[in-house]
Amino acid sequence: MKRIGIMGGTFNPIHNGHLTIAQLAKEQFALDQVLFMPSGVPYMKNLREVLPAPVRCEMTALAIRDIPYFALSDMEAAAEGNTYTCHTLQKLKSTHPDTDYYFILGADSLYAIEDWRHPELIFKTCTLLAAVREDAGKQPFSWHQFEKQAQYLREKYHAAIELLKMTGINVSSTQIRALLKRGADIHGLVPENVEAFMLENHLYQS
Repeated sequence: MKRIGIMGGTFNPIHNGHLTIAQLAKEQFALDQVLFMPSGVPYMKNLREVLPAPVRCEMTALAIRDIPYFALSDMEAAAEGNTYTCHTLQKLKSTHPDTDYYFILGADSLYAIEDWRHPELIFKTCTLLAAVREDAGKQPFSWHQFEKQAQYLREKYHAAIELLKMTGINVSSTQIRALLKRGADIHGLVPENVEAFMLENHLYQS
C-alpha cells in the first residue's frame, strides 16, 4: 500500500510552518508523498479575507516546487461550491484503493472534528495525524489533553489518530497577512519565491 499524506487548508497564504509540518509527517510516518490541497470555497472562513483559489494554488505550487515528494492537488480548489473533507477522502479512496491516506491537521481540530460533515466517514477512510506544537503546555490545551481527546475519538469511532510533535514553528497565515497589511517584513516566514510573488502582486496589502 502507498502511504500518502494530505495537507489540507486554506493556505491564505502558505508558509514555512505548513512545509515543516508536512516534512515532519513524511519523516515520522514514512509517507511516500504529501499532497498539498488548497480549499476551494472555505465554508468556515470569512470569504472577504480569502484570496481566490487559483492564486492560493499558485503560491502553494511555488512553495513546494523544489521538493520532489510534495505535490499540489487542486481537487478541492477546482470544485464548485463548498467542499468537505469526508467527500474528498471518499473520492480519493475509491479512485486509489491501493493507498493509505494520512490526513494532517492541527491538534486543536480534534476538539472540533465532530462538528465537521460526517466525521465517521473521515475516521473510516484515513489516519489522522494531529500536529501538536512543542510549547503545547502554553496553549489552551496540553499534550496530555490532546492525547485524552484522541483516545476518546479512537474509542467512539474506532479512529486511527496519531499525535505529531512540531518543533520550532511560530508562524501563522493570520500573522503574515497582518504584517503585509502594514508593510512589515515577512522574510523567513514564507519561501522566498512565495514572498516575491506576494510582494510583486501586492497581495494582502492595504
